[in-house]
Amino acid sequence: MATYDLTQRIAPNLDRHLVFPLLEFLQERQMYPDEQILKSKIELLNKTNMVDYAMDIHKSLYHTEDVPQDMVERRVEVVARLKALEERAAPIVSFLQNPNSFQDLRANDQHYNLQMLHDRYQIEALYQYAKFQFECGNYSGAADYLYQYRALCTNSERRLSALWGKMAAEILMQNWDIALEELNQLKEKVDDPKSFTSPLNQMQSRIWLMHWSLFIFFNHDNGRTLIIDLFNQDKYLNAIQTNAPHLLRYLATAFIVNKRRRPQFKDFIKVIQQEQNSYKDPITEFLACVYVNYDFDGAQKKMKECEEVILNDPFLGKRVEDSNFATVPLRDEFLENARLFIFETYCRIHQRIDMAVLAEKLNLNYEEAQRWIVNLIRNSKLDAKIDAKSGTVIMEPTHPNVYEQLIDHTKGLSGRTYKLVGQLLEHAQTQAAR
Repeated sequence: MATYDLTQRIAPNLDRHLVFPLLEFLQERQMYPDEQILKSKIELLNKTNMVDYAMDIHKSLYHTEDVPQDMVERRVEVVARLKALEERAAPIVSFLQNPNSFQDLRANDQHYNLQMLHDRYQIEALYQYAKFQFECGNYSGAADYLYQYRALCTNSERRLSALWGKMAAEILMQNWDIALEELNQLKEKVDDPKSFTSPLNQMQSRIWLMHWSLFIFFNHDNGRTLIIDLFNQDKYLNAIQTNAPHLLRYLATAFIVNKRRRPQFKDFIKVIQQEQNSYKDPITEFLACVYVNYDFDGAQKKMKECEEVILNDPFLGKRVEDSNFATVPLRDEFLENARLFIFETYCRIHQRIDMAVLAEKLNLNYEEAQRWIVNLIRNSKLDAKIDAKSGTVIMEPTHPNVYEQLIDHTKGLSGRTYKLVGQLLEHAQTQAAR
């Protein structure tokens, strides 16, 4: 299933520390040789301050207790640098941790308070210390210092950088509620055109935000709904279609397991159809089989592949005991709803359906199949009736609304236009850089 592994596409859009959980998952699933995973970890660690961790992996990889001299020297450098940054940040850290210090502040006079603190203390030392703590793998300390720094910082770029760092730290500590709060704050900044020098830079930030959000959405209690709310917004969906079509896997999965977002599902199927040449995997192909090609035999085959993709995806394939959804694993929920999608669509395009045939497909006896079909008709609001004598379900024909068809075609044209403009902007910036 390494064919469908998206790690190489996702990793460039993540902070390197966020890549470690993905490598841990791949190592556990044994999708790649252990040696390859360990080498990838060391390559990542060489660009951080987590020297002790790098040493441990080196020992495991080469089956030795010895470590290279450059790692030893690097560790000495990191410890010295950490001590120096700690000393520089000590005055402001001491002030923030001492409740009596706040007596020096004026109530309801934020301008004075910030100016006083900037005059007395090195505020940027707090940022550098927090950043170094993060690179050392001390995510708890980094999160605390970045939170305090944001309250004091007056530089918008630095505040934005601290916000990204704080969200990464909360993700790595698996504080999903707090991480979601940081995500919402970051989205406000990313959606503000004033924060960027060009629409292309803004689109790239949206792509980064969506990649980072996968950790939150597939761990938070309400994440499967929230991912649709974010990814399915026009600006975010256009960014996916332009530069990150692989994210369609996660939006497609969320739509399949989320019955509350059916009204938006019809437009999403058009996106799946448009992007078949840009990106496809068993999950998107399943939707194409059911809703574009009406290939129900193909859909049945894709379901098995979908199960394998979900089990081997770092975001979708979490172990049940690691999940907030322990009672219903995502895989089981996906397969249940996927079967429902097949038969809902089957019922919509056939005028007369033999219940005995459906019973056989569903592996149910005739009475159970009859009850299942009645519930399907009721819940899906299908215009149908059951002929008990012939043992068939009779579907009433529906006629498409011309006005709705026109709107649908216009929406599709808008999406393709946005994608074309994005590509032209990217080409123009590349030419200007030359």
